Amino acid sequence: MDATSLPGLRRSYEGEPLLETTVAADPISQFTLWFEEAVEAGLPEPNAMVIATASAGGRPSARTVLLKGFDERGFVFFTNYESRKGRDLSENARASLLFPWHPIRRQVRIEGAVVRLSHDDSAEYFNSRPYGSRIGAWASRQSAVVRSREQLDERYAELAARWPENPPVPDFWGGFRVVPSEVEFWQGQTDRMHDRLRYRRVHPGWVLERLAP
Repeated sequence: MDATSLPGLRRSYEGEPLLETTVAADPISQFTLWFEEAVEAGLPEPNAMVIATASAGGRPSARTVLLKGFDERGFVFFTNYESRKGRDLSENARASLLFPWHPIRRQVRIEGAVVRLSHDDSAEYFNSRPYGSRIGAWASRQSAVVRSREQLDERYAELAARWPENPPVPDFWGGFRVVPSEVEFWQGQTDRMHDRLRYRRVHPGWVLERLAP
């Protein structure tokens, strides 16, 4: 299939102008506004984000995870520390996030350093999860090769029998926070003349810049 026959390639984007004079003074306030509008628009999984990492040797990888919280300190997600992204972040503690809000012709891209949450913060979230998800965190050695689906199910059943309630927090599981150094807001416009505004951290504040589409 060549590029001219792929669906959607000739789509025209139309959205409200994204102007320096109307956005918030800082990226977290602007993200809060756009996130609320994504929720109000009924987007499925508006907190789904693509996170890209790279190994110490520069080998990149990307996957979708769920944003579990954000504030002026950064953007939080949880995972198995022994997963591929966990290993990447232990070697190269930087990441890029992407929120692809296509139905409302918007996306947000975030870059920054990554830090682990404290054990207490990870435990607080872990204990708020449904019981099945907590057992699942124990049962799955994320990104490891497994013999079969049956092996996973057997492991889950063994752990559920071991902890019929209140499983402890795994020592290989917890949260990360992406501390933003750049946050870019993209608003689709006609004729591929999209609006791109980037907040770039310059301590103690932020510089706002327009990027060519």
